[in-house]
Amino acid sequence: MELFWIVLFSVFHRYVQTQGVYAPANAQIVHSGQTCVVKEDNISERIYTIREGDTLVLQCLVKGHPRPQVRWTKTAGSASDKFQETSIFNETLRIPNIQRVQGGRYYCKAENGVGVAAIKSIRVDVQYLDKPVLTVHQTVGDVRGNYYQEKTVFLRCTVNSNPPARFIWKRGNKPIEQSKDNGVDIYEPLYTQGETKVLKLKNLRPQDFANYTCQVSVRNVCDIQDSSVTFRLTNTTTPPALKLSVNETYVVDPGQDVTLSCEVTAGFPTPRVTWSRYPGSLPQRSVIQGGSLTLRSVTPADAGVYNCTAVNNVGNPARRTANLIVRTMKNLTFQITPDSNKDSESIQMGRDLKLSCHVDAQPQDKVNYTWYKNGALIYPTDSLIVLRSDPDMPPATSSLEIVDMKFRDQATYSCVANFPGSSVPELRVDVNITQSSVVPPVLSVPVGGGVVNVSEGSTTELVCLVDGKPRPPVLWSRANKDLPMPSGDWVVETRDGRLRLTNVTRDMMGAYRCQTAPYNGLNIKRRQGQVQLNVEYPPVVDPVLLDVRSQMLSTVNLRCLVLKSNPNRIASARWYRNGMLIRTPPVDPQSVPQLRFKLDTTNNGTYECRLSNGVGTSTCTFIVSAQPYNAEFYYDTPNPIRTLKNNYSYILQWTQKEPGAVDKIIGYWINVQQNRQTVLSKQITTKEPVKGVLMSYTLMDLRIPLPYEVSLTPITSYGTGNTVTRTIQYSEPYCYNDHVCGFEDIRICGFTQDRRDVFDWTRQNHLTQNPKRSVNTGPDTDRSGTKEGYYMYIETSRPRQDGDRARLLSPLYNVTAARGPTGTTRTPYCVSFYYHMNGKHMGTLNVLTRVKSIATVDSAVWSLSGHQGPEWRKADAEIYPSGPFQVVFEGIRGNGFEGDIAIDDVSVTKGKCKQKDSVDKTGLYHQ
Repeated sequence: MELFWIVLFSVFHRYVQTQGVYAPANAQIVHSGQTCVVKEDNISERIYTIREGDTLVLQCLVKGHPRPQVRWTKTAGSASDKFQETSIFNETLRIPNIQRVQGGRYYCKAENGVGVAAIKSIRVDVQYLDKPVLTVHQTVGDVRGNYYQEKTVFLRCTVNSNPPARFIWKRGNKPIEQSKDNGVDIYEPLYTQGETKVLKLKNLRPQDFANYTCQVSVRNVCDIQDSSVTFRLTNTTTPPALKLSVNETYVVDPGQDVTLSCEVTAGFPTPRVTWSRYPGSLPQRSVIQGGSLTLRSVTPADAGVYNCTAVNNVGNPARRTANLIVRTMKNLTFQITPDSNKDSESIQMGRDLKLSCHVDAQPQDKVNYTWYKNGALIYPTDSLIVLRSDPDMPPATSSLEIVDMKFRDQATYSCVANFPGSSVPELRVDVNITQSSVVPPVLSVPVGGGVVNVSEGSTTELVCLVDGKPRPPVLWSRANKDLPMPSGDWVVETRDGRLRLTNVTRDMMGAYRCQTAPYNGLNIKRRQGQVQLNVEYPPVVDPVLLDVRSQMLSTVNLRCLVLKSNPNRIASARWYRNGMLIRTPPVDPQSVPQLRFKLDTTNNGTYECRLSNGVGTSTCTFIVSAQPYNAEFYYDTPNPIRTLKNNYSYILQWTQKEPGAVDKIIGYWINVQQNRQTVLSKQITTKEPVKGVLMSYTLMDLRIPLPYEVSLTPITSYGTGNTVTRTIQYSEPYCYNDHVCGFEDIRICGFTQDRRDVFDWTRQNHLTQNPKRSVNTGPDTDRSGTKEGYYMYIETSRPRQDGDRARLLSPLYNVTAARGPTGTTRTPYCVSFYYHMNGKHMGTLNVLTRVKSIATVDSAVWSLSGHQGPEWRKADAEIYPSGPFQVVFEGIRGNGFEGDIAIDDVSVTKGKCKQKDSVDKTGLYHQ
């Protein structure tokens, strides 16, 4: 990937035209936050290791023109998981206080509308070590009949960590060695959550009663310190036991204070008692004191299952539960069921009749129903049968059956529901039973109410009239059973049959079903009706806003398309220019409104097509002009050039967006400001821009290290176009003359990975080395010997194979033809670097130059193979490039994993290499 360009020669005022538009390429993810290790895994993907709680910062460096837009996505750790979109749409992804669940594979995707998107991934491995949990379990088994018993104790230590933890057991301060103590056994159990090590004490001995420590370690990865837990084992160690002060089901009245007490009856060490609730958490008003939980003035919201747990890490925790029920009673309803055997819908003398009564209550089975006739308590008889729980009705429904109804049975019947001995108020419902007071319901939709037309955003009512004695409620639902009501409920009850809808939207359009409720009235076949809701809304048009650029004196055709509308018929279409009505012939409602005219200096401006369908008006807006589009800056420009001690020049490069859309662009107006002070403002003349062709202009005499704001505006013979602005800033070119690149910066001096190789070079120092790395190869520190210093190396462990290549590319060095040594016309350059090649499976390190011309040519300038010892060594290579070039470091894997190659302190200087006896030096190569 080309991160930066390096310029090493003077540039004069000139205009350059080369192909400038290209798709995003060479995406690379680099980290600038806190990190432990960055390495390659078995699919040639970078792994970023970070400690939990640190800040993750990933930067996606990518090139492309126009400038690509970068988006970050994530999977949970495997390619099969669904992408999780993030809110990051720029080059940097920052996650402070990263948690273990945020580990996984992160992708940066860069797009600019040209070609295929560039995608790069990195896997984030979050490292952590929790405090271990130590529990003690005991078994007693018969041995040799009944002669004696063997008591065995298991100390189980469990921890969650990444990477897997290492366990050390200690008795007192002395590590336990299984090979030296026949009374212990250390093993890993199967099917456990987290990582677990068990210390088994067989047939307890006196010396086994001691302090035991479980120490866990991840070997200081990410500077994560070891953690430990200690338990004292004595001959009084016992698991916990509990006793609960109330019954498992505890029913109380609302407003009552409730105390639940858990008494610890056994356990050493002393158990710790905790309270929890399901579902949800403990009420905010709850008070815990010792093993008691007190709830003040309980409400129905406080009901639930309360759990008391005692833990002392010996055996299993002791648990007791109490299901707290707070009495409630609401929604007392009744039903009148005529003689079902006769298929009757009315009360008739000589036939049976059933009255039913139901209340929603907690606890439902503790509700007591009492029936009255004209205020007198009903005692069951052969003609008046009371059913405490009617099997033909919903559970906990009481019924009164009137057998062979007589005139004396016409009366007012009352059903009273209560909780005996409770302070919860009783509920009562009265039903008048006579032949004239009970009439089957009639449900109807008012004339003209079958279809309700309403404008979007307004309020309306859907009406189903119901008549009858008693008059039942009306239930509303959508005719399409898959759609809920606008309130989100599936069924809405109305007392008068009127459904009120506010802020109506087009999504509410459709058929609504109304039907009589089966309660608070006759329990007979339900009456139904249907109302159609028609929501009218203004036309939906396309385009809503369109920027139209055209050449002068050319024909412009504006079209306003109706995507959907209710009603569909367009009542009127009017065109406006800059707010003034344009006289046009009447528009055919079935055709697409359009406006044609020849563009000149008098009719530039804002055009509007206002379409109305009688409900509302929508507008298509067109910004019509002959102004050229803006230029698009090219951001992959070579670095600034130092021309004098305190000055620098900068090659400003850009392409012109859609140059053929308007009249010929004759030049650009360039404006340069520093701290809001104008330092340059002038018109520059250019050749006619061509779409996708790069243009450039060199800004001279800029002061080091000041930044400048540069504005560029295209010009045609009819005026100026849109202005685009960017900031340029001076940065010292990497690897320039005496500058040595030690790879200390995350940008690695502008070096990039070659996408055409097999795997990548890795930036590393002593502190970020993988603890599990191969110990007989690769450097321990950088060339200077410091633990903090970085270097670049190739990791040759699996999955690397013999002959795999990794190439690291330098920035581009631009050179001009100049006279070199005798017999040549090329300027010499010295490539200097340190290398480390230690290992019995060592492969080859090559240095090549890649010259940029009509065709890219790679030429070898230095090569070395095989084991070279554990020291860093220096090498020089002289080159005579014929044009702009890059230096390529190529590492080739040998026949085994002990073959890591490293480089450090790279420099490219103008002139010949200095002769030194201690330096490996090749001959001269001409390209």
